Amino acid sequence: MDPDISLLFKCPDSGGIPESHVRAEVSPLYDRNTLPGDQVRIDSVWAARCQQNPWLFDRAKFRLHSATLNDGNLLTFHLGLTSYKDFVGTNLAETAWQLREQGRKDFGNSQAYLAEPLGVGAMVHTADDNFVFLRRSLRVGEAPGKVDVPGGHPEPQAVLGVDASVGSLIRHQDLPGDLVVRELFSSVLREIQDEVNLQPAALSRPLLLGIVRNETTAGRCSAEFYVRCSLSSEEVKQRYTLGGPEAQESVSIIFVSREDVLSMEQQGEWWNELCPSAKGAVKLYTEVLGAHP
Repeated sequence: MDPDISLLFKCPDSGGIPESHVRAEVSPLYDRNTLPGDQVRIDSVWAARCQQNPWLFDRAKFRLHSATLNDGNLLTFHLGLTSYKDFVGTNLAETAWQLREQGRKDFGNSQAYLAEPLGVGAMVHTADDNFVFLRRSLRVGEAPGKVDVPGGHPEPQAVLGVDASVGSLIRHQDLPGDLVVRELFSSVLREIQDEVNLQPAALSRPLLLGIVRNETTAGRCSAEFYVRCSLSSEEVKQRYTLGGPEAQESVSIIFVSREDVLSMEQQGEWWNELCPSAKGAVKLYTEVLGAHP
């Protein structure tokens, strides 16, 4: 296994998991544990990062505590609430390794004191059997210049239909599990639309492949999906060139054949260009759907 990633969960069969087989439970029990002086330290780290990257902004996020699969093959996400600011001040901080050690010591859980915002990403499969990758801008907060799959975050604000500015008012009890699951699956389609400029009619409903940990950001998780696109690579490229709402997050689009995706980890050169979340997406696709064109 590549040291940049570890698999928290992999779909147990070859078909991926549809939205109808996923549940979500949102509770304060799944929030980050805090230490004395936490907020002062997080505020300091956040201020320093914003000086370097003034386009960063804080927003509420879902915190992944764990995921469990029951005997009926229903997968449940156990979610708390966190923020991008807390992510920068814990997972991305220089002290992240100390927080992981303290979590192991205090709770037997290396992630207990970390923000752990849940990300989403997608292996987008075009009509002519290629996959869509994006070269990340140098301005983004994570993995600048690396190659990634389309992705981002599910948003508590989207569940409630509120503006990002009122994120502090979001409460766990206001987030019904069925609407949270809908947001998990809808958010990955929204990210594809915003980053690649593809319309919903061109995209299939996502299938969940699994959940990967990014070990370069202290184990932060992302749920990785598979999405079919009815357009050819050339048509996708034309749409991308026109630009979407989040076009500034990438500088170019890259198409990789299915055959090359399946051997990407072994080839080395392409693999080393990928950011960890993309490595996880490729690995999950290869292991879950690789034998099924």
